[in-house]
Amino acid sequence: MLRSETAASPERRAAALAGLRAFQQAERAPHRAPKPAIATVGRASLRDYGGTGQAVVFVPSLINPPHVLDLSRGNSLLRWLARQGVRPLLVDWGTPGPGERDMDVAGHVEQLLLPLLRTLRRPPALAGYCLGGTMAMAAASLTETAGLALIAAPWHFGGYGDSLTAMSDLWDAAFEPCEKLGLVPMEVLQSGFWQLDPRRTIAKFERFAQLSPGSAQARSFVALEDWANEGAPLTFAAGRQLFDDFLVADLPGRGNWGVGGKIIRPEAIETPIMSFVSTTDRIVPAATSTTAGVQAQLSLGHVGMIVGARARAGLWQKLADWLTGLPVPR
Repeated sequence: MLRSETAASPERRAAALAGLRAFQQAERAPHRAPKPAIATVGRASLRDYGGTGQAVVFVPSLINPPHVLDLSRGNSLLRWLARQGVRPLLVDWGTPGPGERDMDVAGHVEQLLLPLLRTLRRPPALAGYCLGGTMAMAAASLTETAGLALIAAPWHFGGYGDSLTAMSDLWDAAFEPCEKLGLVPMEVLQSGFWQLDPRRTIAKFERFAQLSPGSAQARSFVALEDWANEGAPLTFAAGRQLFDDFLVADLPGRGNWGVGGKIIRPEAIETPIMSFVSTTDRIVPAATSTTAGVQAQLSLGHVGMIVGARARAGLWQKLADWLTGLPVPR
């Protein structure tokens, strides 16, 4: 990808490699200790961020670690929300074990997410980010909830358009080794994200090469890029369902995806829904979002809406206002 994007510019190639070297050698802040788990089901747990008021279970994607919602000191959506009158609870999916290769995305909802929700005394609101939003829609269809917030959550996977070809080619190449492993390593998924916008992938390392080492901007870049390249593998069945059933066949968008024997239809969910959709999101384009509920459009990137400089005004405050307006179940 680097050779292709910089074929006409050796200077850009050198700058990108210098940025990559600086990133590799940058000092890292210690990992933040995880919040205490108030419930555990199998490898998954529910982590408590404190606060009072409406309990809100945040359902992150199976891809990348959940701590993007609690990225660093001063840049944590969950810790900020805990001071705004809600009680954030984060689903931590853990790391798949050797006997879980056949647990697909639907299985994660049925066997891990729903049992975690049932440990709470009152129905919580759900807030799903990225693929976690797809899964939160399924959970809200199958159990009582106080509300459903969707953040860059894909449902109509046909909305990926032309980029589906590259994703399909990636899965064709990765299928056999992943099947043998029983897992889909994070590197497979990350290479797919790079190919969604190769020019930007190269340019961000060119820009990083110009930053002062240890500056706030450099530390923020390192923290976010480390997160983007970390993460437990997916079970093979979850990867297969993501690529074959979702991205290629668009079973959710066509009304043919079910969990626990029930077809999931967002428009039939009987709880308030707020969907936050970015018009500049390349990872989950606006065309993939559900039309159920109320939609709020943002001009922020997929990750920028969570941790970017404009995230607090662009998403955080709007999400807090909506969540604190929900009636608290008795």
